[in-house]
Amino acid sequence: MSALSKEAPSHPLESTKPESLCHLLLVRLACAGGATRAQLVRDLGRFLSHKLSPAELRSAVDAGLASLGSERLIRDTRGRMRATEAGAMAAARYLGEKESHARAWGEQRDLWLVAKALGVDARKTAIRKALSRPEGLSALIVQRAYGLAMRQALSPSKLRSALALAALGRAFGENVKMGLNGKSHLTVQAARVLAGQLLSKPREFTTDGRLIAALSAECVGATRADIEMLRLALLRGLASGSTLETESDRMAPARAPRLPANDAGPPATRKDEQRPDLAQFGAGVLDAARAHAEGWPGSRKAFISQVWEAIRASHPEWGLSENEFKDMLAGAHRAGQIVLAGADLKNKQNLKEFEESATHYKNTVWHFVRVED
Repeated sequence: MSALSKEAPSHPLESTKPESLCHLLLVRLACAGGATRAQLVRDLGRFLSHKLSPAELRSAVDAGLASLGSERLIRDTRGRMRATEAGAMAAARYLGEKESHARAWGEQRDLWLVAKALGVDARKTAIRKALSRPEGLSALIVQRAYGLAMRQALSPSKLRSALALAALGRAFGENVKMGLNGKSHLTVQAARVLAGQLLSKPREFTTDGRLIAALSAECVGATRADIEMLRLALLRGLASGSTLETESDRMAPARAPRLPANDAGPPATRKDEQRPDLAQFGAGVLDAARAHAEGWPGSRKAFISQVWEAIRASHPEWGLSENEFKDMLAGAHRAGQIVLAGADLKNKQNLKEFEESATHYKNTVWHFVRVED
């Protein structure tokens, strides 16, 4: 059985997959000049030192070299090992190439192996440029983690909008994306706040770049969002045979956005939360608005702040924060489930309700939910 195909052979070291290590050894030995055993332990040790002791690492490298040698994929010349022609082609196929290339190890590691870990095509110039920049790598990590298109690294503004939709999808289910035709139509600030709910500890960010950097570090388990730490986290996953967790993985079973620590919300726990779909949310909002609406028949209005308090009391199982509720209002309005309205003149007696009701949408500020029956 080939060392690089079918099932990996049994191995006493359970911390890593021998087949994954064999691939990495071959890719390293296919680089210009090959490598000595000491160089292999040093270069690949960074990817496995968190799981293997130095002795275990040397044992794993020796076992991998023996396996590759038995398949005649590498050759040893006075202590320096190189990939054979067959080995170089096997390394190229692993990296998604049709021809072999004797690159420098730094390029092979930082571009081609990182691309392999992300599942992107490093043959594309735009992908390689993105992988060489911190913001580009962060964007591709987040795109991969949230199931977005990987043809190129999205701009911060496009990615922020897509993440806001992902957060709405957690709250409403996938139906909300269909209702909004793939566009959230939220203000920049509202979309950024909503996207920040995707973090395990939600928080607000002053720029899209900081939001995406924080999400990328969390997605790969890096302690910092600098490019070296992101690369290392990805390559450690590749070496251990694991893949980057996607949003669909995290949503099984489905989970809703977490509440920020400073945003008072319903007391429901995540286990108790039952997020509504778009139609259920719209119906619940209208029921709450009817109980508080004022005005003449056919055109009554209820303050959004009063509707929010009613929703908190009547639907604690939804597990909404106030920010989430207002973002969902914008989505429901856009989908035609409810109608929101603003106010030109403000009664000083109701100033508190106006301020607490303010819900931003593009260049509009809404204060009311309209009840037309």
